[in-house]
Order: sequence, then structure tokens, then C-alpha cells
Amino acid sequence: MFWQLVRFGIAGGITTLIYCVVYLPLTAWVLPHAQAVYAVPPSFAVAVTCGFFLHSRFSFRGHGTRAPGLSQQAKFVAVQATGMALNAIVTWVGTAKLGLAPWVPLLPAIVLATMLTFLLNRYLVFK
Repeated sequence: MFWQLVRFGIAGGITTLIYCVVYLPLTAWVLPHAQAVYAVPPSFAVAVTCGFFLHSRFSFRGHGTRAPGLSQQAKFVAVQATGMALNAIVTWVGTAKLGLAPWVPLLPAIVLATMLTFLLNRYLVFK
């Protein structure tokens, strides 16, 4: 499990960068700071698309089975939606309620979502 966690961290780092590449320009030039939460869904959509391939072929390779059809992909998207919801809550509280700059909630949101999605992916998606 240690190496699986390391691989998950590497793949997660890549998807986090992808998320930031979408999120930060939207919050800097498109959306008012108090509405930064609206940048979360498109940012997650792009990151999740890349993340499925990274996690299924790298992070969790050799662990569990790969279900034929769309079942596993649907579970993965559901897990990521949970992570997105957690991320959106942290972003909303940080920007709309506390008045922080949109980049400030990124660290706690990403850390919390990463821990949650690792556990859910390991025990529900790639079991």
C-alpha cells in the first residue's frame, strides 16, 4: 500500500497541476473572487478526465480488478464528485464567507479531497 500511496501522490500532483491551470485563470480574470466556487466544476472536470487514466493505469495498477464496461468509470466519477463537493465547500467558505483570495483555499481543499478520494478509490473503485 505504501507504493500505491506514492504513485497516487504523483498522479494526484499531476492532476492538481491540471486543476490549478484551469482554476487559477478563471478566478483571476473571469470570476469575481467571491464567486470562485464556480470555477471548481470545470476545473474538476478537466482534472478528473486525466485523473482516471493516471489512477487506473498508474496509481492502482496491479490492485484489484478492472471491471469491463462503464461501471468502474461511473464509480470513479462518483468518488471524484465527492472530492469536488468537498473542494467546493472549502473554496466557498474561504472566498465567499471569509473573503480570502481564491488561491488561499486551494491547499486545504486539495489536501482534504486527496485524502478522501484516495480512501474511496482504494476501497470502492479499484478494489
